[in-house]
Amino acid sequence: MESWLRLLSEAAFPVNDLLRRKLQTTLITASLTLCVASTLFLLLFSQKLGFGISLIAEEKLTASFAVIFSRFIMFTEILVFAVGAVIISFMVFVMMSHRVRDIGLMKGAGCPNSMIFGYFMTELLIIAFVGCFLGMILGMVANLFSNSLFSALGQVSTAPLDFWLVILVFALFFALTLIFGAKPVLDATKVEPAKALCPTFYAGVVRESSFKPLSKLALTFNIAGRSLIRRKSATFRVVTSLILIFILTTVTIAGGVIADHTTKSWVEKAVGQNIILIAHHEICSQYAHLLSNFYDKKESMQINYTQEKYQITDEIFNKLNSLNISNIDARIILEQQVQELPGYLFDPEKGGAYSVGDGHIGNALIIGVHPENVLNNWLIDGKLLQGSNSWEAMIGDTLAQRMFTAPLNQSIMLSNSVFSIVGICLDPINNGKVVYLPIESLKIATGISKPNMLLAKFDSSEAFDAIREAVRSVNSEFEALELNKVLDKSLDFLSYVWSTVMFLPLFSLATASICLVSYVILAIAEQRQEFGILRAVGARPASVIKIVSIQSLLILLSSFGAGTSLGIISTLMILIPEPAVSAFTILEITSLLLTALAVMFILSLYPAIKFAKKPILETMAQT
Repeated sequence: MESWLRLLSEAAFPVNDLLRRKLQTTLITASLTLCVASTLFLLLFSQKLGFGISLIAEEKLTASFAVIFSRFIMFTEILVFAVGAVIISFMVFVMMSHRVRDIGLMKGAGCPNSMIFGYFMTELLIIAFVGCFLGMILGMVANLFSNSLFSALGQVSTAPLDFWLVILVFALFFALTLIFGAKPVLDATKVEPAKALCPTFYAGVVRESSFKPLSKLALTFNIAGRSLIRRKSATFRVVTSLILIFILTTVTIAGGVIADHTTKSWVEKAVGQNIILIAHHEICSQYAHLLSNFYDKKESMQINYTQEKYQITDEIFNKLNSLNISNIDARIILEQQVQELPGYLFDPEKGGAYSVGDGHIGNALIIGVHPENVLNNWLIDGKLLQGSNSWEAMIGDTLAQRMFTAPLNQSIMLSNSVFSIVGICLDPINNGKVVYLPIESLKIATGISKPNMLLAKFDSSEAFDAIREAVRSVNSEFEALELNKVLDKSLDFLSYVWSTVMFLPLFSLATASICLVSYVILAIAEQRQEFGILRAVGARPASVIKIVSIQSLLILLSSFGAGTSLGIISTLMILIPEPAVSAFTILEITSLLLTALAVMFILSLYPAIKFAKKPILETMAQT
């Protein structure tokens, strides 16, 4: 019992010390909380999409979309962990810089280094536990808020909370805090007592260089720039932290906006705008279901597409021709087993060819088209089909990645007929497990004589109503289905995903603001006597605010320029292939980033405004 009481008594001193320094404790705890919350929220959100950290999307999306999402989330997670490590190190450095005078007094009283180190490590342990625990709670609350906000849309199924993942994130950041926070504590405990009692030592203040590049500028700019140069250690740390945060912010904002516009553009081109499907009502229902698999995986009904009742009759063709429809895209659709056939690649080192392909077999959606009449405009790797009688195939991206080794150098077989693969298209239908073939060649391979679906483009609601009535007048079993509704749901799903990812900048910007405010507090503590002398000789409080605001602005602009540049480069060159960037996209990204910069700058002025309101004698007093 006595040992427990002694342990509680020893732990009470660090707790009381942390509570006495409320602002410092709050800032470092809040920064750690936001890092943990953003990481946990992103991991829980990615699990709802079906691939999480495993980079596999089996339930939703096509393979190409899944690669983009998983690559984006993995890259963001790496940035979040890097930001967390740097921020933890910086915030502990700031905390210890305010405590170095206490260390000098403790050493002067005869306390050994080990006791001092243990005392401050106890404080670090308390902060690590509280920050990680609050971050865990905030991350789960943000995840619940995301679920409740978008559950009405029915876009993403809510998976049960993975408590093991929550515990893993807690443990990782707890360990991260101890690892990266121990060094600043250890460095502070090694400081000599005489240096520790110097108020400017641990802030990193060094002798001013004889070269003064700002000597010709106004006094305010001279003081601000000189202070940044003198305080090299703290300035370097905060700039490094802010650069990483701005990279993360730029990737999530710019990357989210660009990816949102780009992926929507891909889906719009693949499905087509203002497209109407004309077919038997069972074919229409099945086709809409196959398109919806992109955002909502459900079991599809099994139908025999080759039944005679599904065929488009001449009467329907004649009725549509009477409406003067400019382009009718007649198609044959069916589901069939396909087989991968081997191909050959040239090996420049050996000077010969080698075989690729393992003869995989799987089911796919087969669509026969007239290449010259297709209404879709897919994103293509390779080329489009060349003619209705050619023995060529264009396959979906999911089928290409999961069944083939080098698809553009291989062939595909169905119904004992061989088609050479000339292109890979990004198409959301059937999650990208689709094969497009020339319709005449497909008729020969399967023996099907007539198409079983038609696509047409309409330009007004009146035109759509006219087509629908014309089809019903010929055969009541057939209907005209507007595909815009299915397309809109796919676009809403993409908007949901990217808008949720763009929720992360709120965490990162709050963390950046905390870092900058902490640096400003440290700068004011180091310059308080200098500011007090300025006030004593007649300088107004606004002068102090102006000096601190210039320091904040210089740090922000340098970090913002480097961080946003690297973030844009990472987004365009690594994360998103063939990005769709318009003038509106650039304007949207610029406005969001500049708004974030302005908010951070305004928040950084709070310590300066608070300090400038103090009486002159209080500003010069040592605390």
